[in-house]
Amino acid sequence: MAVKKKPPASTSKFGMDANASAGAKNYHSLNFMARIRTYFLTGLVVAAPISITVFITWWFVDLFDSWFKPLVPGIYNPDTYLPFTVPGVGLLFALVSITVLGALTANLFGRTLLSYGESVLNRMPVVRNVYRALKQIFETAISQSDSSFRDVGLIEYPRRGLYAIVFISTEASGEVAERVGKGAGVLSVFLPTTPNPTSGFLLFVPEKDVAILDLSVEEGAKLVISAGLVSPKRDQEDGVPALDEKTAAALPRRARQAPGP
Repeated sequence: MAVKKKPPASTSKFGMDANASAGAKNYHSLNFMARIRTYFLTGLVVAAPISITVFITWWFVDLFDSWFKPLVPGIYNPDTYLPFTVPGVGLLFALVSITVLGALTANLFGRTLLSYGESVLNRMPVVRNVYRALKQIFETAISQSDSSFRDVGLIEYPRRGLYAIVFISTEASGEVAERVGKGAGVLSVFLPTTPNPTSGFLLFVPEKDVAILDLSVEEGAKLVISAGLVSPKRDQEDGVPALDEKTAAALPRRARQAPGP
C-alpha cells in the first residue's frame, strides 16, 4: 500500500521554500536600509558644509552689528525707519570707518596724529609692549597676505621614517640660519595639526631635509584638514602618469638629497 508523503513543513502551498522567502525578505530589508543610510550620508555631506558656512557668516555679521550698530547715527540706521532689523549695517559701517581711517592716515595730517598717538602709547609701561607686538603682527600678516606660504613639503617628523606635511613660509636668516644651517640654507616651516590647521609648530629645518611637493597650499590644507581622506588627484587631471609605489616611496629621500635651488 503506497503511503502518501506530506509536503515539508517549510514549504508553502505554492511550493516555495519558507526559509528562502524569509531570506529574500531579509535581503530586501537590508538593501532598503543600506539605501536609506546612503541617502542620509549624502544629504549630510551636502547640508553640513552649507549650514556651517551660513552659521559662521551669520555669527560674523551679528558680531559686528552688536559692536558697531550702536555707533551708527539714527538718521543713517535703516532700523529707525523699518519695522524690522537689517543685518549687516554694523559690518558695513565698520568697513567704511576703517577705509576712511586708512585714507586719513595716508596724508601728512593723519600721519602726524598717528605719530602723536604712538608717542603717548610708548610712554605707558605695559600698554606699549602690547601695542608694538600687535602692530608688528598685523603689519606682517597684511604685507605677506598674498604669499604667506609659498610651498608644501615633507619632513621626517616626529622620527626618522615618518613624514609630516609642512607649509614653507620663508628662508630663515640671521642667527637662526647661522646656528641651524651652519652655512647651508634653512627654511621656516609651519607644521599644522590635524584636523585643525590653525594650530601647530614653527620649525626651522635645513633646506636639504625638506622635500618640496608638487601641491598647492590649498591642496595641502585639504589633505591636513581631512586627515588624509581627501587626496589631490593631480596625476589624472594633468595627464601625468601616476608613480608606482616603489618610486613614490623613494621620491622624498631623493628630493632631500638633491641640492636646493
